Amino acid sequence: MLAAARTGAEWALAALYLEFHPGLLRYLRAQEPNDGEDLVSETWLDAAAGLDRFQGDEWAFRRWLFTIAQRRLIDHRRRRERSRRAPTSLAAFGQRSGPDDTEAAVLAASETETALARIAALPPDQAEVVLLRVLAGLEVADVAKIVGKKPGAVRVLQHRALQRLAEQLARDGIRVTR
Repeated sequence: MLAAARTGAEWALAALYLEFHPGLLRYLRAQEPNDGEDLVSETWLDAAAGLDRFQGDEWAFRRWLFTIAQRRLIDHRRRRERSRRAPTSLAAFGQRSGPDDTEAAVLAASETETALARIAALPPDQAEVVLLRVLAGLEVADVAKIVGKKPGAVRVLQHRALQRLAEQLARDGIRVTR
C-alpha cells in the first residue's frame, strides 16, 4: 500500500488516510483543541509532499507521520507565542458535536472527550507521551525519537502519567479494572 501511495495511487492514499487520520486528529485535538483540525491538515499536506521520499514499512510510516504532527504542533505553539493569543480551554473542545447523532456515538464521544480532557490536564510531557503511546499506538523507542528523550525517560513519564490518572479516577470514585 505504501509503495502504491508513493506513486500517487488514489486508493492507497485514501487507505492511509482512513487508517491514520482518526488517531492523528485525536492526538492533535488533545494537544490543541481549537486548532487540531488545522494541524492535522498541515500534517497531511506535509506527508503528501514528502511521501515520494519516504522509505519504510507501516510502523515507520506511523512514526514518520506522528513526527510530522509533533513538529507542526511545535511550530504552531511557537507562532502562538509570538502572537500572544490566549488559548481557549479544553472545555470548548468538549462542546463540539459529532457527525453521528446516535445515542451510542454520543456516549462514546463523551467518554472519549472525558478521557482526553483528563490526559490534557496532565503535565505536557506526560500528556504527550500517553497520547503518542495510546492514540498513535507507537512503541516506546518510537515515542522517544519523536519527543527527543531516552526510552527510559519515556517509560517513566508514561508510568507517572498513568499513576496520576489512576489517582484522579480513584478520587472521583471511578473504579479502575486491570
